[in-house]
Amino acid sequence: MKHKVELSWQGNLAFETNMDGHKMITDAGIEVGGEDKGFRPKKLLLTALAGCTGIDTALIVKKMRLDIQDIKVSVEGELSETQPSYYKNMHITYEFFGKDLPQKKLERAVKLSEETQCGVSAMYKQVIPVTSQIIYHEQ
Repeated sequence: MKHKVELSWQGNLAFETNMDGHKMITDAGIEVGGEDKGFRPKKLLLTALAGCTGIDTALIVKKMRLDIQDIKVSVEGELSETQPSYYKNMHITYEFFGKDLPQKKLERAVKLSEETQCGVSAMYKQVIPVTSQIIYHEQ
């Protein structure tokens, strides 16, 4: 199987794509000559990781029939100081919200996502360190 995306130039530094029926624009910031019309391509790498592991974790939590009120996933990437700049590492933070959170099961859900389910994580781990932490918010 292959995936393909195609972008159409929108003038200046902006490009538009239609991915699975969803329109998305990428653009550079004003500080580098763009018009700030859309997402920054490099930051989409962080979004891809958060989205992939978030979806997997939510699916696993659902299969486990856990009563969770909310899940937040954030990813922070440290940029190199050289040009072209790239992410030297990434750190994922999972936040679970609910009452009487089953911490061992949630740790298992995260581990399954990170080690066997999330293809984005698997790919990134081949080239940079990817670490994670879990925060519990008992309500």
